Amino acid sequence: MSKRTMSHRPTTSIFRKRAAVVAAGLGMTAALGAGAAFAADSAQGALPGVSASSVEAQATAQAKAAASAKEAAAKAKEAAEKKAASWIDPVKSYKLSAGYAQGGGMWASGKHSGQDFAVPLGTDVMAAHGGTVVKTGGNGAGDGPAYGNAVVIKHGNGTYSQYAHLSRVDVHVGQSVTTGQHIAKSGNTGNSSGPHLHFEIRTTPNYGSAVNPVSFLHSKGVHV
Repeated sequence: MSKRTMSHRPTTSIFRKRAAVVAAGLGMTAALGAGAAFAADSAQGALPGVSASSVEAQATAQAKAAASAKEAAAKAKEAAEKKAASWIDPVKSYKLSAGYAQGGGMWASGKHSGQDFAVPLGTDVMAAHGGTVVKTGGNGAGDGPAYGNAVVIKHGNGTYSQYAHLSRVDVHVGQSVTTGQHIAKSGNTGNSSGPHLHFEIRTTPNYGSAVNPVSFLHSKGVHV
């Protein structure tokens, strides 16, 4: 009996060792699993911090973009207001010909009522200042056939500008125009000895109220 009893002890010891090894393996697996779970939780916990930083950077960029857009809009408004307040020459690349109050037989009053700008036929004619078109058409827009096709613009404060001898009129009565806006093409209509623009500054929309246009433009900072 003692021999049989002795023969069972080594087997029991082997089983115990195996159980110990299995238990140790399970413990290690559990530890590794816990470590992996901790690492995952740590990574997930870091995401909100990274996301917040990204959102903050994006908000800063958007604020800067909004500020830049606001500044650009303010500059554009300032430029538009400055343009609206300014006066310009009615044509570009010109030569001055007959001047204001110059004598001659070509004018009904014996004295020239405006300033002539010698330019090629079909040159763009621009509004010298913003305003409202009050007269257009042939026969000097009602001021007489000597003017040919003409346009008169009201600018406020008792000031009007007139453009005559036009080959084509591109605005209509009641139309609002801005400084520098195209209104017509230069021509040689009416009592004209060659292609040019006849330009007047008036105190009314009608013939007989003209003032020296060059002096007027000089007072507005335009060097004719």
